[in-house]
Amino acid sequence: MDNALNTLLKTASQVILGKDHQLRLALCCLLARGHLLIEDIPGVGKTTLAHTLAKLLGVNYQRIQFTSDLLPADIVGASIFNRVTQNFQFHPGPIFNQMILADEINRSTPKAQSALLEGMEEHQVTVEGETRLLPEPFFVIATQNPNHQIGTFPLPESQLDRFLMCIGLGYPDKQAERALLVGDDRHLLIESLPACLPIEELQRIQSEVSLVHASDALLDYLQALLSYSRESTDYPTGLSPRAGLALLNAAKAWAYLNQRDVVLPEDIQKILAPVAGHRLRTNYSASSNANTIISPLLNNVSIP
Repeated sequence: MDNALNTLLKTASQVILGKDHQLRLALCCLLARGHLLIEDIPGVGKTTLAHTLAKLLGVNYQRIQFTSDLLPADIVGASIFNRVTQNFQFHPGPIFNQMILADEINRSTPKAQSALLEGMEEHQVTVEGETRLLPEPFFVIATQNPNHQIGTFPLPESQLDRFLMCIGLGYPDKQAERALLVGDDRHLLIESLPACLPIEELQRIQSEVSLVHASDALLDYLQALLSYSRESTDYPTGLSPRAGLALLNAAKAWAYLNQRDVVLPEDIQKILAPVAGHRLRTNYSASSNANTIISPLLNNVSIP
């Protein structure tokens, strides 16, 4: 693994205690040029994780607090009449940053959520008939509370599909929680973090990730997973072609993080839950646990 990536993960683990696997998944998502959704109960460190990554990457960063009265113009911006020049002047919204945190995204209405769709997929937004490019690199890290909690609006499938990965943090173990209780304030730690991965270095690594080799046999396995999800009675709706690309890109990034220039079937299996878990629903269980949802895929699709 690149020395800068090692440094980033080691530094991040000093702030986000006991969550090394989740940190690797989050970094894997960013290296694959994807957007990250973090779903968990309030207070387990979702926002802290986003702040930490933004600080370590040294990108332009903006937090958007999603509420029920948020409007699309609050995200993408709007044109305001300038009395001096006697014309309308566009004021860009917070989406015009390299990384945005959509905090508690499912507390806003679908109308506000839809303001992110074009930007997440095409890295551009259309405002008042004019298309404006977003900066590069462009990441969205969104947090959401479980849907059974008060004041939440479920994300539509079209929005969920824009997120390359969905992960949870969970409660810390006893050792990590004790260190959290007796340690320094997390916000002060984040403010003191250095930028470990300059933007130019990040983009270079992203280019190297895209060159990681995927053999024909590996692609056969990937297609077999996609076909099973579409044809099996386990799922009412299968994985889309976008999901297939997400699996491949995430597997390449996971292989890169493990110092390999070729993708193995084990790489796809490692990232299958965070990539496919939020895109699938089973016919026989109401469970939202990603590992439970993807278990038919792992159990019934053999490796070529």
